[in-house]
Amino acid sequence: MFQDLLGKINDFTPLGFDEASLQISEYVNTCENFIDILKQIGTIPESIEFDSTEEKLFSKASDAVLARAFRELGLKATILKERGDSADVQAESLYHSYSLVADAKAFRLSRTAKNQKDFKVVALSGWRNDADYAVLCAPYFQYPIKQSQIYAQALEYNVCLLSWEHIIFLIENNIKETAEINLSALWNASEDYAQRCVVAERKKCFISEVNNLILQFSQKSSEEIKSFLETCRNSIIERAETEKAFWREETARIMSLTRDQAISELVKARKIDEKISQIQKYIAGIKV
Repeated sequence: MFQDLLGKINDFTPLGFDEASLQISEYVNTCENFIDILKQIGTIPESIEFDSTEEKLFSKASDAVLARAFRELGLKATILKERGDSADVQAESLYHSYSLVADAKAFRLSRTAKNQKDFKVVALSGWRNDADYAVLCAPYFQYPIKQSQIYAQALEYNVCLLSWEHIIFLIENNIKETAEINLSALWNASEDYAQRCVVAERKKCFISEVNNLILQFSQKSSEEIKSFLETCRNSIIERAETEKAFWREETARIMSLTRDQAISELVKARKIDEKISQIQKYIAGIKV
């Protein structure tokens, strides 16, 4: 099913960004094996060119996946259409009079040295507007393991550090908000932990605290979530083999190019024609 999503992204790209985004959202909203996409959406395929239209559409797909995931958890959720300085998704409770904004994050396995700017915790807090909570959803194993400024920021600004894996665990265990079940304690996890965390430890990873809340809602044991996360880890290892295979094949393809083909591809990769065009547009627009 995830490969089908990638195929749709390629198929819809010629339609233009706005129409392609709508088509991808429709596909995510109606696909039957949604959980298969949910399990893979946190990793951007290496086959998708960096900063390409396809990569932007993959990001839109992740927004649609997160919105549907909230609906699977019993919330009303929509994708925010604003671009740039805004959250990706808005959701509200059907039972408990609260709302939240959320940001969906996906990373390449080849991406190194992620920092606080990659997670945009402070920005997400500013994007909540009138919403009660702000939720960051990123791959579980992409969060810094030991300590990071993002943890201190999450505690200071009350941004919930959630993961795709947390959502999968809740959905697979049939957890859904109802009149009796209020998930706001999860979205408020950082505020709750901030009251108990000493100043000297505010930069330390506290994802385990979120795990504990997940266990409370699911009524599962710590061993069960540990086993689940190990399964997720193994899935990432399998995915890594696919991504490495892509680059090996790409290396072989490049090595087979003629000199002229290689030069042409390098010029295209450096986007030289686009840069010349941009300079021309700038100069043409200068007026005294």
